[in-house]
Amino acid sequence: MSNHTMTSRERFLSTLRGEPVDRLFRYEHGPWPTTRQRWMTEGLPEDAGFGAWFDMDPLIRISINSGYTASPYQPKFTETTIEETPQHRIYVDADGITQKILREESDTSMPEFLRFPVADRADWRAILPRLNPDDAAARITDVDRWASLCADPDVPSMLPICGAFGHPRNLFGDEGLSYLIYDDPALLEEILDNWRDLYVALLRELTRRVRVDALLIWEDMCYKNGPLISPVQFRRFMSPRYRQVIEAARRCGVQGIIVDTDGDCLSMLPVFMDDGADMVMPFEVQAGMDVVQIRKAHPTLGIMGGIDKRALACDRAAIRAEVARVVPPMMDLGRYVPTLDHTVPPNVSLNQFQYYLECVRSYERH
Repeated sequence: MSNHTMTSRERFLSTLRGEPVDRLFRYEHGPWPTTRQRWMTEGLPEDAGFGAWFDMDPLIRISINSGYTASPYQPKFTETTIEETPQHRIYVDADGITQKILREESDTSMPEFLRFPVADRADWRAILPRLNPDDAAARITDVDRWASLCADPDVPSMLPICGAFGHPRNLFGDEGLSYLIYDDPALLEEILDNWRDLYVALLRELTRRVRVDALLIWEDMCYKNGPLISPVQFRRFMSPRYRQVIEAARRCGVQGIIVDTDGDCLSMLPVFMDDGADMVMPFEVQAGMDVVQIRKAHPTLGIMGGIDKRALACDRAAIRAEVARVVPPMMDLGRYVPTLDHTVPPNVSLNQFQYYLECVRSYERH
């Protein structure tokens, strides 16, 4: 541990680099909207900001049209309702995906994807004008505001983007993308070249005015039994463009690269590291992710997450035991940000979440 009190930015960047820190960086993914509604009935003020209320380390998430779980269309698709009943809604979303969602707890249940915007080359040609790298400036809104916020030397900044798997998956869906790899690999190469060119242009344009400390790449490419694409195929198609985007980001002053994927990502960790990622999150325990063992296998990989969110729905002893299982050994091994392994579900009370934070932070005094 470092002997002097660090700023949030120093703490964040030192964690990514594997350097000593004065204490662990405080970050959480936050609650689902339905969870937050519950917490407001239990004492959380309606206007409470999550980070400030729970005393997290400040971190600026740059909110422009850079994509994340959505693709960076410019312009986006117009959301259009196709069918509504008391139980569900069928609509075309801003990504051009036709989906069916349940009325109840729509934020915590998966939608049913009925149609994706691209099925063939003709569909790709039709959608391509929305993904023009020359539109980089148009994707950046409120540039003066972001330049001012990100100029704070004490607070780190992070830009989310949609990944090299996440983006074509948004275009074709899991099944369509799986077929594309074999049926028309040249089209996938063309799509990924466009992905690379778009994000290189966006990074160059944004960092002319705005300091970007970290890139957060959304993939969500794994489920409980492993990745939705083989590491071999990812290395073949995605890795060359990943490396080019990451190299461009670092030339633009970006110091940290973080990849976000759920599920069992064990076989993908060496790939992400080879491509230039510094950290991966959130390491879902229910998918078999044990961050203590992963840290031993990959001592230079930054890890964010790995604390089982399900424990927070149990009693205090279970919460305390889960935090003790993860935090002390990870503190000793370094490059770690302690967080739950996903967004806080609605079966967790405000009191339970606050007790969890107390348990994590009790180790700051050790």
